[in-house]
Amino acid sequence: MLAMYSMPATNVAHERMTKFKNKGRDPSKLRERRAAVCVELRKAHRDESILKKRNISALPEDQELALDSQQVTAAAIQDIVSDVNSDCKERQCRGCQAARKLLSRERNPPLKEIINAGLLSRFVEFLGRDDEPSLQFEAAWALTNIASGNSWHTQQVVEHGAVPAFILLLASPMLHISEQAVWALGNIAGDGPTYRDTLIECNVIPALLARLTPDTPVGYLRNLTWTLSNLCRNKNPFPPVSAVQQLLPSLIQLLHHGDKDILSDACWAISYLTDGSNDRIDIVVKTGVVSRIVSLLESEELTVVIPALRTVGNIVSGSDQQTQVAIDAGLLGVLPCLLRHHKPSVQKEAAWAVSNIAAGPSSQIQQLITCGVLPPLIHLLKNGDFKTQREAVWAITNYTSGGTIEQVVTLVQSGGLKAILNLLHIKDSKTILVILDAINNIFLAAAKLGETDRLCLLIEEVGGLDRIELLQNHENDAVYHAAQALIEKYFNEDAEDECPSTEATERDFIFQPPEVQKQFDL
Repeated sequence: MLAMYSMPATNVAHERMTKFKNKGRDPSKLRERRAAVCVELRKAHRDESILKKRNISALPEDQELALDSQQVTAAAIQDIVSDVNSDCKERQCRGCQAARKLLSRERNPPLKEIINAGLLSRFVEFLGRDDEPSLQFEAAWALTNIASGNSWHTQQVVEHGAVPAFILLLASPMLHISEQAVWALGNIAGDGPTYRDTLIECNVIPALLARLTPDTPVGYLRNLTWTLSNLCRNKNPFPPVSAVQQLLPSLIQLLHHGDKDILSDACWAISYLTDGSNDRIDIVVKTGVVSRIVSLLESEELTVVIPALRTVGNIVSGSDQQTQVAIDAGLLGVLPCLLRHHKPSVQKEAAWAVSNIAAGPSSQIQQLITCGVLPPLIHLLKNGDFKTQREAVWAITNYTSGGTIEQVVTLVQSGGLKAILNLLHIKDSKTILVILDAINNIFLAAAKLGETDRLCLLIEEVGGLDRIELLQNHENDAVYHAAQALIEKYFNEDAEDECPSTEATERDFIFQPPEVQKQFDL
């Protein structure tokens, strides 16, 4: 990092330094890569409207039974066991139906009790009863809900041989039975990368894609798209590249569907596939799908906008060339509006995307300026919630790190300096260090213009010096040392000797004195 940081500050920044966008450049020119370190965004499962597993609730006519069965007893389960294990087809079907109704309860379904009763082997066996579609359906439904539980529940379903049976069931001529298999496989894939890859190794992808036809009903297609998205999910490890290449053409096709739920899940699938290395991002970018993703940012459906925005945020966290593809697709025409969106979750994701673009070369930073990103970004610094402000702070720091002197001056004149100075009172130490980094970058630009003294006066006039001085009492050593270094370098009596100023070559871009600078709402 910058020389002003002591060793503790360097340790705090190490995690981010290892994720810089343009790794390998001179340290003073590195751009922090946000995607891999944005823990809040990566772990915000509540933002994802479609869960990785789904329990199928009881049908309306089953509600009374489901409510009564909340006090289910061992005797009731024993009756189910007796019916399921009998040789009578009618009793087998009745037992499976009773089991799936119990398992369809929204609260505390007896998953473990059903498993411990030894019923899974019979349920899996019933999946192969092509001459008994009702029995197949009830058994499939029961297994689907068991697989919707925790990892242990899913493991029991898999270890009892349900995966190949469900894959065979996809080809059932009975659409509701085939759809039940789709749902079950989606729950298994959603458990994590191990079972996701198990399904892929069992050739589930061709079997699923075979169900994707022009005549597929919308309801079925929703479940199918959700299951495909779960096959793209998780990155430790990522899905095999061969599987990604199999899935992408169909996912792109689904991105042009008119149904909002299908669009949402297709977008989530693409977001999972772009949440990785530049090579992974490139596989998606080369399909030409970026323009469609960008167009979906203008959707009126929040469930579509969020995953589409996550996807473009991932793409612009990649190489400069990948970022430019998103820019050329029209991303910058939409970002200012998204920064002004009424939903804080959208504002945060949009600010994160801006921070990724700002981590690029000055030419891309200039495109940010030209499209009008600075005013709404600075507004978020002043008025956004904390998570959004934190993303905006990173955008400002990346901007000042890679921007030209003229671009830094534009930021100051737009109110960016005062906005970040006003955030120095927050409690988050890492964000404070990022702000101090940005302030130091602005000073470096001012020194090249011979405007260090005027910048000092400007910071003092807007109350920034008082805030920086208070940080010398901060409980975090890294913050204390960073603030102290900034004051000693620029605000003590010897600062002029330590940081000799140079004459500016273009006077139009020189920092203005505080009394003139006020007109820019600093």
